[in-house]
This record gives sequence, structure tokens and C-alpha cells, in this order.
Amino acid sequence: MRSGPPGLLPIFRSQRQALLLATLFLHPDRELTIGELAHRVGVPVTSIQRDVEALVEAEILRSRRVGRARLVSGNAESRLARPLTDLLAVTYGPLTVVGEEFGEIEAVDRVLIYGSWAARYQGTPGPPPQDLDVLVVGAPARPAVYDAAERAGRRLDMPVNPTISSRRRWADAADGLIQQIKAAPVVVVLDRTS
Repeated sequence: MRSGPPGLLPIFRSQRQALLLATLFLHPDRELTIGELAHRVGVPVTSIQRDVEALVEAEILRSRRVGRARLVSGNAESRLARPLTDLLAVTYGPLTVVGEEFGEIEAVDRVLIYGSWAARYQGTPGPPPQDLDVLVVGAPARPAVYDAAERAGRRLDMPVNPTISSRRRWADAADGLIQQIKAAPVVVVLDRTS
């Protein structure tokens, strides 16, 4: 599958490459096998292998063998590591940060990002997102959701606007906001319904 530059940060060759780098650089202590990396990015192993080879050769990534497994990590000693991590945090950080901040809240079934960030992530052209719209589906405590949004906003250096929807409201989709969210690009950050 061939893809063009990602809408969130079109300086990367593809969305796959940006997600690969974000997966490793936004978790600097993480080493993943090629298979784990392919699974997290959602592409075939052969595609990840090509990207990893090029990025290891450019000394942006590191790789080492442990038995038959090849472990890959971001190269923190590269001159590009800090600016690259900063760029990835601003653009792809919401996936990580929203997952971490909202993922620990009790009685949450789903967490989705919608609005301009989700549209750019899915490739819809437009200006860079200035805020982040998050939908929390379930029966969480409101203060916990607003606290998570505040923490996420500080970490991302952008406003995070949470909306809470009951399971029934989400399933029925009777109100205008839920209909609008379901009709537009969304990025599922967490889904405990499966």
C-alpha cells in the first residue's frame, strides 16, 4: 500500500514512517521487535523492515539482535533526536498522551479523538490543529475526565476539550453532536468494548 505524506506533518515520507518514529521516539526507553513495531503501526512486517533499514542506516534508529529477534529503538544520541522528538510530540503525541491520561479512568468504554486533529491524522488537508477534541464514552466520573484533559493539555501544550457521552447516547446517536462525530474522521485511542 502506497501512501503520501501525512496530513499532520507532511515532512515525513508517509504516515507509516511518522507512526514508526513516533512509536519509538515518544517512548525513548522502548525497544520493540520488527513484528511488534509492525503490529503497533498496523502495517506488514516487510514494510516496517524497509523503513527500519533506511532509518538505522541514517543513524536515526538503533537495532540490535538478541537471539533471533531484532530489537529496534530510537537513537537518543543522534543530533536529530531532540528536535525530532519535539516534532513528533506536537503532532503524534496526542495518541500517546490521551491514551495515558484517559486510559486509567474507571468506567470508560471508549476514548476517541475527533475534530481537526483527527481530520489531519486521516489525511484531510487543512491548517494545523490548535486544540484537541476528545470524546469519552462510558460512565466515568466527570472530575476525573476534566482532570485528565487538563493534564493532557499541559503535556501537549494545547487545549484538550473533553466531551462525555453515555453508552446509550453513543449507541443511539440521536443527538446532533454524536451524529456529527460519527460522520467525521475519528481516531480511536482506546476501545474496551471488544
